[in-house]
Amino acid sequence: MTRRITGFTPSGELHLGNYFGAIEPAVRRQIPGESIVFVSDLHALTIDHDPAEVRRRTLEFVTLLLAAGLDEQRTLFLVQSHVPEHAELHYLLECVTGYGEVHRMIQFKEKSRRQEQIRVSLLTYPVLMAADILLYDAGEIPVGDDQRQHVELARDIAERFNAAYGRVFTVPRMVNPPIAARVMDLVRPADKMSKSVASPGSVRLLDPPDVVHHKVMRAITDAGRTVGYDPVTRPGLANLLTILAACTGDDPGRLAEEFTGYRELKQAVTDAVVAVLEPIQHRYAELSRDPGIVRKVLRDGAIEARMLAGTKVAAAKRAIGLLPE
Repeated sequence: MTRRITGFTPSGELHLGNYFGAIEPAVRRQIPGESIVFVSDLHALTIDHDPAEVRRRTLEFVTLLLAAGLDEQRTLFLVQSHVPEHAELHYLLECVTGYGEVHRMIQFKEKSRRQEQIRVSLLTYPVLMAADILLYDAGEIPVGDDQRQHVELARDIAERFNAAYGRVFTVPRMVNPPIAARVMDLVRPADKMSKSVASPGSVRLLDPPDVVHHKVMRAITDAGRTVGYDPVTRPGLANLLTILAACTGDDPGRLAEEFTGYRELKQAVTDAVVAVLEPIQHRYAELSRDPGIVRKVLRDGAIEARMLAGTKVAAAKRAIGLLPE
């Protein structure tokens, strides 16, 4: 059995890139005992934040993931802060992590430049991420290039702990996310869609059809009149074809042959995106009207997760010298 874990930090709003890059693969690969998905609300506290907004977004993310097809019968689904063992293991792992290891993290350097007051949690959250992974013996971590350093750190911490105190943790390995993870911003096709950076080129999962239509029709294309798939020289056009391919399961190069103009392509992209989002939005509305369903899912998930996490934390505490053998 190889467990795979995927986390979603409730900062910003979930968008089309999140869906094709992480949500849809997690939904497609739901195997009882092997699939773990969590909303990492503790990670949302590393920067200045509105507490009410963190609570609202956490509930929104949970509801959207369920609406997208996450099945609590086949996937262990939880909110990070509902399982205190995440924070407990975080400290134990800090005790085997060097300052230099976390200080050289690229994301820490980038985010700290944008803040006047840098929180210690921004420096140490990669160790919490390692705890998220190691707590459940996750063997496979689907990550993009921006998170590779963090998984490498989790591997280093696991190997160092095991060498010093005995084998407690599974050493995880990185697996490549699907190609569709590279959904780019519609007006800045050199950049990926972002949860945290507001942009008119990001299609949110809760955008109504008229908003989707407006955003797609305003998408940057390229000079020229013909439709062709060339990500290097025509990135805007290639992004539209990539989105259409992700929605339909077709090949972007083959799809390009079906269109003679940009407007025709943009209308097809609009229709395909709306077809993907409408059932998710419909289910989201149903779940929002009956919050008891969501609360039960989270309560049951926390109970199951704490059983697994408690066993792992006890083993780590025993190995490091806090509990009798």
